[in-house]
Amino acid sequence: MNTHDIYSTEVPQQGSAQPASNSTSGTGRFTPPPYQPMYFQPEPQVGCGTYLFRFIIILLVVGILGGIGFIGLLVVAGTVTASVQNASETPLTEKFILGVPAAKSKVAVITVEGVITGSEDGFVPKQIRQVINDSHVEAVVLRIESPGGTMAGSDYYHHLLMEMKKERDIPIVVSMGSIAASGGYYIAMVGNEIYAEHSTITGSIGVIVSLFNGEDLCKKIGVESTPITSGNLKAMGSFSKRMSDEEKEVWQRLVDDSFARFKQVIRDGRDVFANDAEKLDQLATGQIYTATEAKDNGLIDEIGFLDDAIKKAMSLAGLTEHNSKAIRYKPKLGFMDALLESRTTPPQFRAETIVEIATPRVYLLCPYVPPM
Repeated sequence: MNTHDIYSTEVPQQGSAQPASNSTSGTGRFTPPPYQPMYFQPEPQVGCGTYLFRFIIILLVVGILGGIGFIGLLVVAGTVTASVQNASETPLTEKFILGVPAAKSKVAVITVEGVITGSEDGFVPKQIRQVINDSHVEAVVLRIESPGGTMAGSDYYHHLLMEMKKERDIPIVVSMGSIAASGGYYIAMVGNEIYAEHSTITGSIGVIVSLFNGEDLCKKIGVESTPITSGNLKAMGSFSKRMSDEEKEVWQRLVDDSFARFKQVIRDGRDVFANDAEKLDQLATGQIYTATEAKDNGLIDEIGFLDDAIKKAMSLAGLTEHNSKAIRYKPKLGFMDALLESRTTPPQFRAETIVEIATPRVYLLCPYVPPM
């Protein structure tokens, strides 16, 4: 038997004679059946293209199902978040700074950063409300990192802080960062004591209303303003016309009234100026001061950092680093906020912004910060 016989895949022709099994020859001897070749039926081969097509289909199905599930999750999460926020305001989270983490007695650090606008539902009012509702807070450090802002916003924050101070009867120590000027200095007047860092810029006690005259520009580009008003002062401050003397007098009275309010807040908050109006007038020229100059003139009490202000607040409340803790408030991100990072997304430019910028406002701002 040769190799060809073993691996042969030839199929016998139909009708050909096949010896019967277990047959005997004419001699009477047993004759084994002839060798039957084994037949191998190869399995059908599937090409790579078929597998790739199946894989793509599976990915598409999984992607579609996953997308539908994700959208559903967002809808549910958004609904739940909105329901919770409508039911009650989400409390802020607390970040430990120093002291004993497990201590119940707290010194809360309220942070005021950036230009002050006085938003009623902003981060500053939320911090203040959390202090009012937390009986474990026994002292507050007001951390200011601001060049000032609007007169109305600064006065509103000052009002909220004074109400908190009276309602809770707790000491407040101010800690100034790199800048706490104008409106930033205004709200600092709630402090029992004021600390400034060595490099702090403060002062800038004054009021400004920024008005622009674009009459000549309008003439050059062929624009003429024709407002219809109920009185000759209704359009005062308009960009398209030159200000009259009468209008200047009105704006000046507004500035003077706001300035008087600013100095009164300082006299109420700083004993050194309570009975010395002349000394305050000498300082309230809009000038900015270094920390050393501010201390020498009685605008602040001490030069020190945030930790120094916290320790002073603990001392005023009868606490120590061994039986209390200092915490800082952080916004509590909901599911949607954490997922979409909406809190860190730059705000979209709104059409209302044009109106806000064009509207004259009374500002308590450090000189180098351009008013809106």
